[in-house]
Amino acid sequence: MIKRAPGFALTLAALLAPHAAAVAQDAPPGPGGGGADRPGAYASPSAIPQDLRSRDIGIAPSVGLKRLEPIALPERPDALSPELDLPPLPAFAPQPAPHLDIVRPNRSLRLKATLGKDGPEIPSDLVWRLFSPLPGPDGKLPVVAMAKGGQAAFEVPAGNYLLHVGFGRAGMTKRVDFSGEETQETVALDAGGLRLHADILDGNALPDDKVTFDVYAGGADGRDRRLLAPDVKPGSVLRLNAGDYHVVSRYGSVNAVTRADIHIEAGKITDATLHHRAAEVTMKLVREKGGEALADTAWSVSSDQGDIIRESVGAFASMVLTEGDYLLVARNKDRIFQRQIAVRPGADEEVEVLTSDLVDPNNPEVGTGD
Repeated sequence: MIKRAPGFALTLAALLAPHAAAVAQDAPPGPGGGGADRPGAYASPSAIPQDLRSRDIGIAPSVGLKRLEPIALPERPDALSPELDLPPLPAFAPQPAPHLDIVRPNRSLRLKATLGKDGPEIPSDLVWRLFSPLPGPDGKLPVVAMAKGGQAAFEVPAGNYLLHVGFGRAGMTKRVDFSGEETQETVALDAGGLRLHADILDGNALPDDKVTFDVYAGGADGRDRRLLAPDVKPGSVLRLNAGDYHVVSRYGSVNAVTRADIHIEAGKITDATLHHRAAEVTMKLVREKGGEALADTAWSVSSDQGDIIRESVGAFASMVLTEGDYLLVARNKDRIFQRQIAVRPGADEEVEVLTSDLVDPNNPEVGTGD
């Protein structure tokens, strides 16, 4: 039996109430018939003639009621809950059984380093690397373990290893045979320190921000010389293996360069001071002595042999030049001016090029005046 909603029955009863009363009055008496004293029979909406329903209810004859097909109800599932298509879950990884070695004391390869064979122990700033002696697929020795600090302790299987210890730019490599028992190895580093300074011949120190050093490894003859440390600042300490080194000092960025060969001793810091013969020169183009510098001036500095050393653009041109004679050439608004100067060590100066030092373009050797 299909149950109808109460609201639907009430609405339908209200719509059919006038017609039901009329049918009840016209029905003959007797069984199955209606009368004034008997309740009217139930009439299905589909049994009511179209024209009668339209007339009594007030619906236009062109609007008809369609018969609705029954709706199929979903079948009851056999299981109480529907099957869910869930992604497969990974299997629970079993925990490994306790290893018997956890109750044993660790067997470590312990390492420390000293400055020289009988020197003091190095307390910090060491880099330890333990390599396998057999190369890997790429042809390189794989790193087995690494540590930083004064001492290192490696818990590795027994076997043969290559040990490298670095101390700044100093270091050494040795072969280590580890038996698997507690082992203590001491590495003697044949290393020292180098601290660099620069000054002018009169002993005046140079500004640190204008001086740099390049340190090369190799002999004084230049054979097998290679750059170890570029752009080293004054006063900093380089850790190097004991031996001979070549140092190049630059004051400024033009041609003030000096060189020295220095020997480093193990376990000591070597202080070295390189002396420069140069001065800082500031150039400006003026109409009269002490006048204001003219903007948009292009400068060219040449040696007394005619080689161009440096070119720049601006009202002021400042540069450090080594000792010697120079030719200054200033170009401003298609006019060329020049002046010769002599640079002396430590004699920093401001050089004025006057517009009266005009050069005749047809005869550059002769000044024609303004």
